[in-house]
Amino acid sequence: MSSFLDNYFEITKRGSTVSREILAGMTTFATMAYIIIVNPKILEAAGIPFGPSMVATIISAVFGTLAMGLYAKRPFAVAPYMGENAFIAFTVVKVMGHTWQTALGAIFFGGILFIIFTVTGIRSWLIRAIPKNLKNAFVAGIGLFLAFIGLNTTGIVSVGIPGAPVHIGDLTNPAVLLAVGCFFLTAILMARNINGALIIGIIVTSCLAIGIGIADLPETLFSTPPSLEPIMFKLDILGALNWAFISVILTVFVLDFLDTMGTLYAVSHRAGLLDKNGDLPQIERPLMVDAVTTVFASLLGTTTTGVFVESATGIEAGGRTGLTAVTTAILFLAALFLAPLLTIIPACAYGPSLIVVGMLMLAPCKELELDDISELVPAFLVITLMSFTYNLGIGMTAGFIAYPVMKAVTGKLNQVSPGLWVLCLLSVVFFITCPH
Repeated sequence: MSSFLDNYFEITKRGSTVSREILAGMTTFATMAYIIIVNPKILEAAGIPFGPSMVATIISAVFGTLAMGLYAKRPFAVAPYMGENAFIAFTVVKVMGHTWQTALGAIFFGGILFIIFTVTGIRSWLIRAIPKNLKNAFVAGIGLFLAFIGLNTTGIVSVGIPGAPVHIGDLTNPAVLLAVGCFFLTAILMARNINGALIIGIIVTSCLAIGIGIADLPETLFSTPPSLEPIMFKLDILGALNWAFISVILTVFVLDFLDTMGTLYAVSHRAGLLDKNGDLPQIERPLMVDAVTTVFASLLGTTTTGVFVESATGIEAGGRTGLTAVTTAILFLAALFLAPLLTIIPACAYGPSLIVVGMLMLAPCKELELDDISELVPAFLVITLMSFTYNLGIGMTAGFIAYPVMKAVTGKLNQVSPGLWVLCLLSVVFFITCPH
């Protein structure tokens, strides 16, 4: 069995082991298990019932992550995107007044467009058109974004007041102190080259949280998953074909396109999967998985899916092949019946791992061309706006617009590829039509 896994996933060839891949998959799952509860909670605001939504979240994660492991053979987890779910629930449904069924119709069309763009090679062509400096900025920006999520989730940093948007959290809170301790424990284990540092930090902190009453043991270990019937195949495809809905479809398309592009490059960079030109070999495979899973998720009754940035935690734990993703998918499948047990991991346990990985993703900063203002301005906008707007798409689109502009005013238009002009135009349209 071990030799079969080694041959199929090329584990030895990529400098890993079966045990390390499994541990990495466990780490990825532990850091993103919150999606099982958080995604349906957000979509509940749109009127999608919690129980069926939770099942749809899990099944879409199993489908996408398993496909990523077995077909694309990459250590990336796929699940409903945070951000896109909030856009659907609060903007499209709450503010614009559309039904969640019609919103899912927009998700469906977005996925179909992705499949077409992937099959024709347009998506990979656009990704290859991005300059190396912008790609490095994506990695650093996503790192800061990930670290900020961890800081905010654990309460180390809290939302402040208009004059001071963020401030230090309550350092007398036991959960916050545990999170700080978990960060240093994980960092120390990594400094000592201890394998599994991230998962050790998560497990130790979870046990301590249960011991002092911050987290509770579940009343039961097993649960029967609710029926999908109330939401499955309930999307309104014809309703989404309304001209007034074009802006929603475009926003869904651009957000997923940019999130997937940035996240895929960032986690691939961290895993050392890029070639000498800074491109991901056979990129069409993970892109196709992302596209097909988005269509599948809309049919189930949940929102846009894609490569999760938390995949970086599994990569940092040593994951280099599709076996990491397969392990994560199996744990998501188990969550259908073990949800009470698998969702007890508190924020103070998984949040610090996001901070640690975010910190490590700052490494490409040393490769940024900081002496050239035409390179610095786009990179700066990407990195700062990704984290300060809490939206990866905003940072990327700002960079795509600023790069050609800065090259034009400095007489370096020959450095702007045709694909980047397309991304610039797409970004301009996004800012014009994006509902707020």
